[in-house]
Amino acid sequence: MDGKHPSRKKDKYNPYTLTTLGEHYCVSFKDGVGILREVEINDVLYKTFDKFELEDISYLNQLSRHIEHSELTDISLNNRAFYRAESLEDIVIKKQEHELLHRAIKRLPETQCRRLTLYFFGGLTYEQIAKLENCKRQAVQCSIQTALKKLKKILK
Repeated sequence: MDGKHPSRKKDKYNPYTLTTLGEHYCVSFKDGVGILREVEINDVLYKTFDKFELEDISYLNQLSRHIEHSELTDISLNNRAFYRAESLEDIVIKKQEHELLHRAIKRLPETQCRRLTLYFFGGLTYEQIAKLENCKRQAVQCSIQTALKKLKKILK
């Protein structure tokens, strides 16, 4: 067996690395001070370390498969079945409609534009907008309703 031991997936807490050079077997590790140490070991010890690594890999694979499958709940499977991913075409259409709507909103008078934006995009109530602008609730409500009528005409 010449060359380095095959590179394997191993647990992050596995502190050693096995290597071979001809008939010589070595285990390398960092000691408590962080100095890399390399110790020659016999064939029996090498095979023991090697067997442990293979068992460790098997355990890690079982664990990763279990975690992956445990995330597939009835709810997530149901969502996969009934809610298809949005197609690129749908995304582009939605973006175009979004841009068209914002251009139409910008065509409104400043007061209507501001109030409509605060109400629909800012999540404020008529009362909150009225308080901000120091006016009556009815004025804000009327302004937003008029803005919606104008938007319908613009977007037709």
